[in-house]
Amino acid sequence: MNQTTVIVRGGGDLATGTIYRLFRCGYPVLVLETADPSAIRREAAFCEAARLGEKTVEGIVCERILEPEACAGVWRRGRIPLLVDEQAGAVEVLKPQVVVDAILAKKNLGTRRDMAPLTIGLGPGFTAGLDVDCVIETMRGHRLGRVLLEGAAIPNTGVPGMIGGYGKERVIHAPASGVIRNQASIGDWVEQGQEIARIGQVPVPASITGVLRGIIRDGYQVKEGLKIADIDPRAGERENCFTISDKARCIAGGVLEAVVSWENGMWRPEK
Repeated sequence: MNQTTVIVRGGGDLATGTIYRLFRCGYPVLVLETADPSAIRREAAFCEAARLGEKTVEGIVCERILEPEACAGVWRRGRIPLLVDEQAGAVEVLKPQVVVDAILAKKNLGTRRDMAPLTIGLGPGFTAGLDVDCVIETMRGHRLGRVLLEGAAIPNTGVPGMIGGYGKERVIHAPASGVIRNQASIGDWVEQGQEIARIGQVPVPASITGVLRGIIRDGYQVKEGLKIADIDPRAGERENCFTISDKARCIAGGVLEAVVSWENGMWRPEK
């Protein structure tokens, strides 16, 4: 296994693409998550290990640990460790060579350049050379996955990418605050207007007809306006609900490029 240890903050579906690729390429990776993650595409997100104990995505198992020192044993068993550590305290313990902020919060939630010899931020909220060493573009389009050694990623537009001719229509936001009770599962075919969940007494109808690509976990305390579900209008895409997306893989390629080029001395951040 590579001697370059990587800590990835965040284990959602886009972060999972990066975690998976780095691990498959031999890097020892530790995932840091919150105790109650709000992933939508839960079947393709390692963060689910935070509440389930472990989560398998495309044959790779992510296992929750209770302390950073447990990482070595998990790596030896060919698994990825995940630690509930929202403040990234494990960075001081493990002193990784690389820290990747993959929280995708559209803002920096505490990642600093001095956390590691190489720090990488995914998407908007980071400026290369200021709070991280480099930024990976996360906006769909020609720049997706590009490694930025200066400047910032394209600002968040708030408009989802087009899938099957649908953009914002395919994403569902909570119509009210409260505990969500799901009435459909990831991978189900749903019809427009069908009730897929209920928040208190407020029904949540499917916005379009298609495959339920993701839905926040049953029993989650949601706030009005929170993204809670995603529908893919393409009938033949059910199996993709359970695999890493093309966007996540493209972003992962950018992260891997940044790490390998840095290891090979092709660039060095000035700190």
